[in-house]
Amino acid sequence: MTNSPLWLAQIQFFTSLGFLSLFLLLELGLAWLLVYFKLRAVSPGQRACFIQAYRFWARIFALTSILALAAGFPVLIQLGTLWPGLMARIGEVAGPLLAAAVLTTFIMKSCFLGAMLFGQRRMSDRAHTLVVVMVAFGTTLALFWVLALFAWMQAPAGAQFLEGRYQVTSWFDALFSPFLFSFIWIAIALALFGAAFMMIGVTARQSLWQPVDDSHRQVFRTGLFAAVLSSTCLIGALGVYSQQVAELQPGKAAATAAYWQTGTRPDLALVGWPSETQQVTRGAVSIPSLGRFALGRDEIGRAVGLDEFAGMHAPVALTFWSWRFLILAVVLAWLLGVWFLFRLRRKSFDISAISQRMRRGFSGLTYLGLPVFVFWLAYVWFGQLPYAVNGSVTTTEILAVTGAGEIFAGLLAYSAVYVLFFVAFVRLVRYFMRYGVIPVGRQRGRA
Repeated sequence: MTNSPLWLAQIQFFTSLGFLSLFLLLELGLAWLLVYFKLRAVSPGQRACFIQAYRFWARIFALTSILALAAGFPVLIQLGTLWPGLMARIGEVAGPLLAAAVLTTFIMKSCFLGAMLFGQRRMSDRAHTLVVVMVAFGTTLALFWVLALFAWMQAPAGAQFLEGRYQVTSWFDALFSPFLFSFIWIAIALALFGAAFMMIGVTARQSLWQPVDDSHRQVFRTGLFAAVLSSTCLIGALGVYSQQVAELQPGKAAATAAYWQTGTRPDLALVGWPSETQQVTRGAVSIPSLGRFALGRDEIGRAVGLDEFAGMHAPVALTFWSWRFLILAVVLAWLLGVWFLFRLRRKSFDISAISQRMRRGFSGLTYLGLPVFVFWLAYVWFGQLPYAVNGSVTTTEILAVTGAGEIFAGLLAYSAVYVLFFVAFVRLVRYFMRYGVIPVGRQRGRA
């Protein structure tokens, strides 16, 4: 590493951002699946099982919500401690968006989350359902502001870079930057993906420990269909996003394809090891000329290679492999989901009709969404380097004047806390699996 403080700062911030993204996306996915359970609870003859499913997963949603809120503070702190120069350059854009995200989060938490978790016995079914919908909407809106800022940093629009800082010229263009809708599409698909596989894995593990009831069957069926739907949407969203990267971030596209020299045949390397020093991909297995669909073009129509960027491009190996691991994980998940659908259709997707061996296999999918989250974030974050704001502000310009030892100590401290919280989350989820939740008593005839 040529600049260890810079790399340590990037890794520390990526760790914090990854922990936040993990629980923020799980929170979003579970929020809308809880809305589905509440709406289905109104259906005649299915009320009891869906209410039971809602009560169980509302507890896990509460855990993810608390951890997502807690994980947001280190990210905000590190924006000032690791990247003090960032807000000086993009504060006119980032300040209002971050303020909107924080305000939305606290309004949602203070006004609706408490009523959702503790007010079910004191509210009518319609009122409580409305509260659950508002929580899901508030979670989505809070994430929207964050994605709007993240998308703008990938393709800054609606602002001019004058005298070392961005000045907003059009809030509409800044808010709805080119990457925004693909980021929203990917985020919602990822959220549903992670929540769906968690439901599949948790329900499968529960079925090994306790008798299967109708709520288990409905949760398993819901998770299975949601997993296939989300992975299908994710494949489509990543395809659209790759075309946008080729158009708006040609350096990132060239690093993704490990395409070194402009004008050479744009073969698509499926696997291999990119070497930046030798500008070659060792052991590459390629498809001839297919890379032209994923690469940017110059003014005469040639595929743009890494040689056009004079070293100002993303780390090739990291970008190359993070994208391939992401695609591989999503495609395998889709194949698994489709295979399970065809395999279990004759059994009406009833988990009680599945062998214990297969249930154990399903239980191993509980946290399948986590590596997919990491691969996606790694590709977006590291694929933009050396820029914090694409094409204008580099990470070197905004880095704090701090020694490598201090940053490394902070990295260890934050990582230890994150590991502790994640282990606690896993143990609490396991506790809920084994013992369930205490039923909510009736009051004046209301569930």
